[in-house]
Amino acid sequence: MSAANSHLSRRRCLTGFAAAAAGATALAAQTEPPPGETVDVLVVGGGTAGSIAAIQAARAGARTMLVEAGGQLGGTTTTGGVGYPGLFHAWGKQVIAGIGWELVLKAVGLDTGVLPDFATPQRSHSLHQVRVNGPLYAALLEEALLAAGGRVCYHELTRALRPVEAGYELELVGKESERRVVCRQLLDCTGDANLVGRLGLPRRREQAVQPATMMFELGDYNVAQLDAELIQRRYREALASRALLPGDVANPKTRFVDFLRSHGSNAQHVLGVDGATSAGKTQANIAGRQSVLRLLRFVRSLPGCERARLVHMQTETGIRETWRIVGEQTVTEADYVGGRVFDDAVCFAFYPIDLHDEHGVKPQPLRAGTVATVPLGALIPRDSRGLLVAGRCVSSDRAANSALRVQATCMAMGQAAGAASALAARAGVTPARVPLADLRKLLAEHGAIVPPRGSGAASGA
Repeated sequence: MSAANSHLSRRRCLTGFAAAAAGATALAAQTEPPPGETVDVLVVGGGTAGSIAAIQAARAGARTMLVEAGGQLGGTTTTGGVGYPGLFHAWGKQVIAGIGWELVLKAVGLDTGVLPDFATPQRSHSLHQVRVNGPLYAALLEEALLAAGGRVCYHELTRALRPVEAGYELELVGKESERRVVCRQLLDCTGDANLVGRLGLPRRREQAVQPATMMFELGDYNVAQLDAELIQRRYREALASRALLPGDVANPKTRFVDFLRSHGSNAQHVLGVDGATSAGKTQANIAGRQSVLRLLRFVRSLPGCERARLVHMQTETGIRETWRIVGEQTVTEADYVGGRVFDDAVCFAFYPIDLHDEHGVKPQPLRAGTVATVPLGALIPRDSRGLLVAGRCVSSDRAANSALRVQATCMAMGQAAGAASALAARAGVTPARVPLADLRKLLAEHGAIVPPRGSGAASGA
């Protein structure tokens, strides 16, 4: 057994009957909230970062509410279908742990999964991704939040938001419901900095953003029995005749037999959509499903693939890029690839620069031994009070953001934001006034790996 798998066995906590009992007790306590109430920490957005932020805030003793527009937690990992969060390890060492890692381990254990050998250098970062069962991970997130005393409110949106003396007042609207909530600390984990925008605080974005992806799987064909050259000719003909459109295959220069070998997983791009708006997400979902239909019909026309079928398709298209906040600090590409250790660093980050476009994607790995960090200031919108963000809308330039947006780093940012919000609510201050020593101590107590203080480069974590 590898050290990582041994670690999996040691770190399984609140699993089995104990976890089920804790979840059942918490579920019984989850009652319909009153039409108006005050909470310590309100997290809007239950995706990769928001779910971990809410669990951390609740575990730290804050009265915590999580509002999610959809029907499950987990975001990209679950609803988006990218069931391989990473990267938690760099250069043979673990650099991201904490609550996200704890729940990933639980998901792997309950699914009888196997962890990669993180001690062995790999030619591709993808080989160190941890595979998780998305629906199982969503259920575990929910269980952990309820067990910590947090509340989750699905199918609700923010209709209005205003600063008040106590913090922020939000009007929430759902299916045949509307109510008012006042929070002492607010976390914008929408992925698009929606609340930051509503408050009129500065945001930035590019004129053209990275494409979205509809995750799916094709099956019932045998690649070993296919005529690769014939299929490649048919593929080129389909592109020329527009039976297949740009983006249907993420890398247009790929050999189509390689696309079939991957069963289509994460090999499609939805171009030219704006995932920051409801109209844009509607367009992305429709375009993603139409792309999958074109691919399925084309594949079934190929010799040897006549019985090909759609094994699985996600309910939503995954979004890579929309708005980013203008924070008290901004992580630049030079900061990221240079492994800068910020004075107020709250977590590590490790992933290649990973910009997707109509030509595909060509990751730019970090230099050997280099690990990046994320400062608390990049989670604080400039000129704000009682407000933090976590997730892909972190204050960063576009290149750095293409690496920071991945799940493990978003989990780490979420935990840091949840801890800072809980401490700020307890002390009655804005997050920027929370002593860094207190924040680092709380994160460490909950299993997070916190970078050492001081400027310079993080080498080998």
